[in-house]
Amino acid sequence: MKNRLCSDVGLDCVAVVTAETVEEVLAQVAAHAQEVHGVRVTAEMAEEITEKISG
Repeated sequence: MKNRLCSDVGLDCVAVVTAETVEEVLAQVAAHAQEVHGVRVTAEMAEEITEKISG
């Protein structure tokens, strides 16, 4: 499993996204960022997030 903490990208949030693949994590992170924080994930942000995905 791959995962990502929302707080790891600089947001004050305790959400954790977990999925089977990096692509699934990135899709869930982007949806969470838009829905909860009103932030649209750019290509640069996606690259940074992808580099920090653990699991």
